[in-house]
Amino acid sequence: MGTRLRPLTSTRPKPILPVADKPCLGYLIDSFVRGGIEEIYLACGYRSQQLMDAIGDGSDRGITIRYSFEDEPRGTGGAIKLLEDKLDDVFVAANGDVFADIDLRKEIDVHLDNDADITLALTPVDNPWEFGTAIQDETGRIVRFMEKPKKEDVISNLINAGIYIVKKEMISYIPRDQEYDFSKDLVPMKTDEGARIWGHRLDGIWMDVGRRTDLIKANLTVASMVENNMSFVTESKIHGTLFLGNNASLTFSEITDASIMRRSAIVNSSVIRSVIMPGCIVDDSIIIDSVIGENAVIRRGSVIRNCIIGDGEIVPANSNLDSIGGS
Repeated sequence: MGTRLRPLTSTRPKPILPVADKPCLGYLIDSFVRGGIEEIYLACGYRSQQLMDAIGDGSDRGITIRYSFEDEPRGTGGAIKLLEDKLDDVFVAANGDVFADIDLRKEIDVHLDNDADITLALTPVDNPWEFGTAIQDETGRIVRFMEKPKKEDVISNLINAGIYIVKKEMISYIPRDQEYDFSKDLVPMKTDEGARIWGHRLDGIWMDVGRRTDLIKANLTVASMVENNMSFVTESKIHGTLFLGNNASLTFSEITDASIMRRSAIVNSSVIRSVIMPGCIVDDSIIIDSVIGENAVIRRGSVIRNCIIGDGEIVPANSNLDSIGGS
């Protein structure tokens, strides 16, 4: 549900939040395509029609994308259980609400080379207590796994990035018609039972996008790798990284590390470490460490810090907004 990103997730599912004018989930799907995957099922829940509209049927990527629907939330394991009769003997499963641009083929090779039952993508983070944490032996086998431990109980800074290679037979351990979590329930159980659970350290970019600061970081990561069309930049100064979408314009403005998406217009303004989503107008204002929702209007003289502004919102002239302590 993306509660920490509201109000943006009140009007769209979290996986299609834009990262440089592309649905966040699109980067993961493209990683799958590069890894040789030809058919993908998306397990849908919240605002599923919007997800379908944004992602499509895969024909633009040369693959097939199908959709699976739940009558009620069944967790990550329950969602996979619904698809059991459609899965290959070895398949890939992934959380769709992260920003990931990775080399999936390497993880598949690790899985096959070690005849693993489940292979987890692992990545180091600074806040491992918010994720599933793993300890590996010298071969890469996971010998201990703990889901979201207390800070004082953290066993490793290597966390489960939510991208799995799985033997289909593992799905037989997931009960039918009830909520069941892949990371919280299945992986710890099979690890403790001595199953062949392997870890692969991700090669590529992975980050959680559960907070405002995370979404900004993902956008700036992509911004650092693109070349912008500067046709609609007039008398403006640019520092650091910038993503500038199609028909987005900068006029008499100063930009420091920002993602300014298609059709947005920044006039006489300063934008610092922020994301401006499509179709926005920012007029003679200052935006710092914030995310401005689609088609929002920021009127003259406003200062916005550490905020998330919802889609279509109109911020009155001379507003001073600061969500102090917000993430």
